[in-house]
Amino acid sequence: MTKRPEEIVLMAEAGRLLASVFGYLDRLQLIGMSTMAVNDLVDAYIVDTLKSRPASKGQYGYAYALNSSRNNVVCHGVPSPAEILKSGDIVNFDITLEKNGYIADSSKTYLVGEVSPLAKRLVQVTYEAMWKGIKAVRPGARLGDVGHAIERHARRHGYAVVREYCGHGIGREMHEEPQVLHWGKPQTGLMLREGMVFTIEPMLNQGRHAVRTEDDGWTVVTRDGQLSAQFEHTVAVTRHGVRVLTLRADERVVPPTGIEPVSHA
Repeated sequence: MTKRPEEIVLMAEAGRLLASVFGYLDRLQLIGMSTMAVNDLVDAYIVDTLKSRPASKGQYGYAYALNSSRNNVVCHGVPSPAEILKSGDIVNFDITLEKNGYIADSSKTYLVGEVSPLAKRLVQVTYEAMWKGIKAVRPGARLGDVGHAIERHARRHGYAVVREYCGHGIGREMHEEPQVLHWGKPQTGLMLREGMVFTIEPMLNQGRHAVRTEDDGWTVVTRDGQLSAQFEHTVAVTRHGVRVLTLRADERVVPPTGIEPVSHA
């Protein structure tokens, strides 16, 4: 379950490369693009530019380099040439990357064009909720502390936390132990130890937390049709706290309080 220091070095390299994929996405003009076009660009960037592997391709029979979850899609949205991004959309791109045998996993919800204040607020609170969970990570803390921090922040702002999907351990395999719930009670659950590596990836809904899976067997949507947002990072428990292995360039300017700074120079 725990990783050796040399393994975490390799995972940090995969995380650095994955962070650069989001830097590439940040520069795209998403309005008018199909989610399949975004997928194809990301696939080529990972393979041709980063000399890495899109880890989701072939995993459980999935055929694409990313999940694209737009508006009321909670997670596992499948890219399509018919799905065109338009001003006012929010869309989460969830991407995994393997380098030197180790996998990193991260996601970001994008605001496409002119987005409503209510949608912006959901996205912002979801991002904050992820960081609340990350800040709860340290040796001796418990997974319930992480989930509680996320759920408390979401409820304070009137949002529901999706319960059917959770974070996970990660390393040579995309999904390893432990499961990381985004809700819970303080001082309960598995105790965190130095060397553990896992994802924190809360999904917050505007309405109720209930979800359903569409007929394609992948796409998960809100039952009430309201918006959903998600953010995700891969983190490692360090001797004194937590290191975010997938930290993006826009997040490295002023590291959030209590988070160990990471240099990708």
